[in-house]
Amino acid sequence: MHIRDWPADERPREKLLARGAGALSDAELLAIFLGSGLPGRDAVQTARELLGAHGPLRGLLDRTPKAMAQLPGLGPARACQLAAALELGQRHLAAGLERGEAMTDPHAAGRYFALKLRSQSREVFAALFLDTRHRALAYEELFSGSVDSSEVHPREVVRRALAHNAAAVIVGHNHPSGNPEPSAADRAVTARLKQALALVEVRLLDHFVIADGPPVSLAARGWV
Repeated sequence: MHIRDWPADERPREKLLARGAGALSDAELLAIFLGSGLPGRDAVQTARELLGAHGPLRGLLDRTPKAMAQLPGLGPARACQLAAALELGQRHLAAGLERGEAMTDPHAAGRYFALKLRSQSREVFAALFLDTRHRALAYEELFSGSVDSSEVHPREVVRRALAHNAAAVIVGHNHPSGNPEPSAADRAVTARLKQALALVEVRLLDHFVIADGPPVSLAARGWV
């Protein structure tokens, strides 16, 4: 059965228009970009096969456009569309920061760190510096390698916060393994950062762990 013969509320495009993009599965979102499927299969079936063989979604989209273009059901045009969509999302969030918009939504901050860090092949620790109204002043990637007490130096975070005249800081780092669960080292680093920043009257608002799935907020767990 072709997608156009499905019930209207099950077709990916109609579902997106009626319920929003968040209501779609990974395969349904990917199917919208595909438009059509491989011979004998509709776009959703083709998307499911792509994710099953080359996924999960993060693994598929972390490929370069040239690598994606080699996958069955994609090709150069669709690979370029996917890469462009990812870049548009990142620029959309970055544009808000550049306009000095307040980071009052913790989900927006988490998404921003995810776009910046999820594709990194090794652990990267970054900081977003904010003013008294929680508007973004600067984003900096400060450390790379293993995120533990010997690699993340609170004095450097404090130094950069003072350089930007920041009133608050949000930090984040990625787990290339894909496991989003904060480690004991993550919690220890958070505690040390909070104490060091408090000495210069700068608030640590949150620490995000970026891996597979949604960003994990240590503040939401009561660890900041």
